[in-house]
Amino acid sequence: MSSAKSKARQCAVQALYQWQMTGQNLSTIEREFKEDQRLKNAQKSYFSDLFHGVPKNLDKIDASMVDFVDRDVEKIDPVERAILRIGVYELLQKPEIPYRVVINEGVELAKCFGADGSHRYVNGVLDKVAKVQRKLEIEAKQKKS
Repeated sequence: MSSAKSKARQCAVQALYQWQMTGQNLSTIEREFKEDQRLKNAQKSYFSDLFHGVPKNLDKIDASMVDFVDRDVEKIDPVERAILRIGVYELLQKPEIPYRVVINEGVELAKCFGADGSHRYVNGVLDKVAKVQRKLEIEAKQKKS
């Protein structure tokens, strides 16, 4: 059973995918998700945070992963791109969420929505971004162990 926050991430991946593919207005897509009951059992406030936060911080998010992807960010598979953008957004904007949780959630989303093996790609990119963006958290964790 996935948590309400995990469900919010799943919906955010689908909504961001739709936004990336259609360029539709964010409010229109969000309204569709609410009307279709797709946000049932999801933490709606977290869904909105992710869904509006990613496009608002898109330049910073993409710039944070550009050194760790093997192609132009826009050329990454749209599902993987949506998952990576959510993960990088959380690494940048949600310090209260441990980096390992962010990476694990990204891997689970890739297993759920991505192509075969995409979870390994997502894991590798998020891990590298975390090493830069969450350096102090990672070092503190290593000192404890």
